[in-house]
Amino acid sequence: MITVLSMMGLMAAPSASELTVYNQGLGFVKEVRAIKLKKGTQTVAVENVAARIDTTSVGFKCLSKPGSVSVLEQNYQYDLISPAAILGKSVGKKIRFTRTMGTQKESVEGILLSSPTSVNGNDGTMSYNGLVMRTNDGRIILSPQGEIEVMEIPEGLISKPTLIWEMDSEADQNADIELSYLTSGMSWNANYVLTLDKSGKADLQGWVTMTNNSGISFKDTKLKFLAGDVNMVQPPRVEFAAMMADGGARRAKNEMKEESLFEYHLYTLERPATVRDKEAKQLSLLEGFDVPVTKEIIFDSMTGFGTYYPSEGEVGVGDLSPQVKVRFVNDKKSNLGQPMPAGKIRLYQRDESGSVQFIGEDQINHTPQDETLKLTVGRSFDIRARRKRGEFKRLSDRSFRETFEIEVRNRKKVAESVVLLERHWGDWKVSEKSAVFTKADANTMQFDLSLKAGEVRKVTYTVETRW
Repeated sequence: MITVLSMMGLMAAPSASELTVYNQGLGFVKEVRAIKLKKGTQTVAVENVAARIDTTSVGFKCLSKPGSVSVLEQNYQYDLISPAAILGKSVGKKIRFTRTMGTQKESVEGILLSSPTSVNGNDGTMSYNGLVMRTNDGRIILSPQGEIEVMEIPEGLISKPTLIWEMDSEADQNADIELSYLTSGMSWNANYVLTLDKSGKADLQGWVTMTNNSGISFKDTKLKFLAGDVNMVQPPRVEFAAMMADGGARRAKNEMKEESLFEYHLYTLERPATVRDKEAKQLSLLEGFDVPVTKEIIFDSMTGFGTYYPSEGEVGVGDLSPQVKVRFVNDKKSNLGQPMPAGKIRLYQRDESGSVQFIGEDQINHTPQDETLKLTVGRSFDIRARRKRGEFKRLSDRSFRETFEIEVRNRKKVAESVVLLERHWGDWKVSEKSAVFTKADANTMQFDLSLKAGEVRKVTYTVETRW
């Protein structure tokens, strides 16, 4: 500890801590610390705070005797000790320079006139360019190569980021202080693994992955994660002003406890955890077993085209490859029923030898319980279709008649169910059809087809569109 801090009161390391991490790259730190205070005004150093602290967010409360202690002023010191910082603050002071000439070493003392810049060599050594010193015998030495010694550590440099508080206590006391603040450099996200079997069931595992780049480690802390979109006026940044305030799923071991908080969901790890600086940590979030899943093979020829009205050109015709989706319900009946934070789901399936194989991945949004999740896995290899437009007739400037034919081919050795979606906009009416469809929404026709192994089936319909 350097002299400027050795003259201050030093707040003890945290006796208890809690860390809440947000989706927006933000952490909220809450600590309880002890300090011996004398009556009146004094300066206290609060070490071991996050290097990326937002000092405008600092909260303070005396727990042992509320209202008996106040903070009058706060300064955040982050000018850390380093060779460049020491030399930069040593201009005008006495230094000693040692250089090697052949097999002999020469030491020269004098006054540092200009601070050097440091250069790291490829061999791991450090050299200094630009140093200017005046020796005791009056010589001026420019950019010497060698070892530099300073006589003292300049004032204002510290070994770690520190809050300096001017505090006022109404009496001599041993106080327990609650300290809280926001820091950037923290983030978390959810990741899931869904392993399918061949019976229409799946096992779901959820993980929290958090990254700590805040500049500080947290030992045996109570760890929480908030899922939701918290509004932020602007990203956290270091400032020099202070704002002081007094005032269903099958449970896995060490699973997160979930609770509603305002319009968000909060997940609490039910054991202390150590989170080191520059560390990525994974923690079990949830587990669900024997989750019923439904596979869907979907042809949607107009996806990605947006609103389209008939014209001379053709859209969505030619050879088609269907999307394969997996659908399940996040409810207790499906052995789930816990709010699922946004994240990536990776899907696996066991092959005939029992080995797990990766078959696709998708991203989900924050999903409450009792909602249905539909995941895009990939595209089918053995099921194909060809779509073409036959009749095209202009009935008026904004009225057309079209006939479409979609040939669906199942090249598998097993039967499959296929969903065929046809989209039209404006005022549309089907006059002829070869198969029954349902109207999924104002713009969508849905044909549900059951194809035998090796079966080829054609669907045709005529539609009139006006707008």
